[in-house]
This record gives sequence, C-alpha cells and structure tokens, in this order.
Amino acid sequence: MGTPEYTVCEAIELLHRIGADGVEIVVQNDYRSGLPCDCNENTLAEVRRCAEQNNIQIICLTPYNSYFNSLDEPVRQREIAAIKKVMGYCDQLGTKYIRIYGGNLAAGDTEKLAERRARLIESMCELGDAAAEKGVTLVIENHFNTMAVSAKESASLIREIDHPAVRILYDQANLTFTGNEGYEEALPLQQQYVAYMHVKDLVFKEGVAFSSSNVARPDESERNVYTRIVGEGVIPWPEILRAVKARGYDGWLSLEYERRWHPDDIPDASIGMKRSLEYLRGIEL
Repeated sequence: MGTPEYTVCEAIELLHRIGADGVEIVVQNDYRSGLPCDCNENTLAEVRRCAEQNNIQIICLTPYNSYFNSLDEPVRQREIAAIKKVMGYCDQLGTKYIRIYGGNLAAGDTEKLAERRARLIESMCELGDAAAEKGVTLVIENHFNTMAVSAKESASLIREIDHPAVRILYDQANLTFTGNEGYEEALPLQQQYVAYMHVKDLVFKEGVAFSSSNVARPDESERNVYTRIVGEGVIPWPEILRAVKARGYDGWLSLEYERRWHPDDIPDASIGMKRSLEYLRGIEL
C-alpha cells in the first residue's frame, strides 16, 4: 500500500532502513509491491529470505476478496478457496494475520441482508477453522462497503461468528471518514475483539459527504478526505494509542500509508512512512 514504486523485497529493505519492525503485504495481481494471488514457492522463499536478512517480520497478508456474503454459492466458495490459499502463504512466510473484508455491501443496499449476513458468518466460521489449524488469525477490518462498516456492526458480527481465530482489525480512520464512531465510542463497543490495528491520517474536504462505489477505495471523484502523514491530520493518535493500551492492547500497529491510492497527497515512503514512524514512536503512552 505504502510502497507502490518498490518491489516487495525493495520495500522490505526500505522498511529496515527507516526502522520498522514488520510488514503487511498485499496479495493481489498486477501490483508491483504485492504478491500475486497464485504465488509460487520460489517467490515466497525469496520474500521470506529477504525479510529474515533485514530483520523484518511478515506480520499480515492482505488479499482483496470480499464476496464471502454472496448468495451465489460458486462465487462464495471461490472467495473461501482464495483465502485458504493465502493461509498456505502464511505457512511459508511465518505470517500470523490475514486482513479480511466483512463481505461486500454497497451503501444503501438492503437486499436480502439477513441471508447475506448468514452466508458471511458461515464463510468466516469455515475459514476460522482452517485458520486455527495454521495458527493464523483472520482480522475483519472496519471498512466501508462491507458488513463491518462501524464498530457496532463489527462487534455484533464477531459475536455471531463466535470463533477465536476471527477477530477485528481496528481502523479508526475508516470509522472517522465514513461518519461512524469516534474512538471514545468505538473502543467500548469493539476493543475486546481487536487483534490488529491500522494507523493512517487524513484531513476532510470541506462540504463533501462520504461515498464509495467500490469496496477497496473511493473513486477520486467520491473522496471526502485527503490522506496525510500520520500526525499531520485530524486523527488523535496519542489519545487513541493511550486508550487502547489502557484496555490491554499490545498488538501491532500497521502503518496504512495510502500512497498506492493517493500519490499526490503524500510523499514517497522513504519520507512519509519514516516521518509517520518517528511521530508514533514519539508518543508517550
């Protein structure tokens, strides 16, 4: 996400130079800084070797499958199979987390919601069983155009899935720019289920309401925010990090530096990710 100009190994080397501890790697075809969906063993071995040489842990893999709530059974099964394949990559890379979209649901879509939610829960239970066997945790992200768009909905979903290998990926920036909970409201609702966190920052465009026709990212014409280096936007990270620590969180903070989507907003990762890391490490907890 943060290093579209780099190969995966070049990005790992950069992260080592700027003082990062780990890396979250995209799994998607035709992205220079990611792994292909059908990744061969030689590539996986090369990436693992590069990470070990640079003392970088491969923490999370991030595929873009989302139709786990589809009522079209072949489509749903295809998505499940894709995540099981990613679990195999986790085995070879020593990775413990997979980012998951909580289904695919456009804003305002109310068609057969109960049935689609049931399919999502069924998918996550099946995948949770497979993940547990691999020692992997699936983390469902607070994300627009899914069935986990808010902290309230995310927590409700996790309670219904009721699987120890399926947890929440807390993304306060996503909650903020979609008009959902601030951190003071989000933490009591979902923090007990959080196993992983994304950190990013933003400023709002004046007079623009949020909308997105795509689950991965809003079209440029739909954006209601500009992305920023962490510490230079409106997300109160010192308060959030102190609050999650007080509630017992001691997991990873993954810097979701959105240069892939918004290269005109923020500088190269060698500058912007470095400054973001320095800012985060300077916060007194």
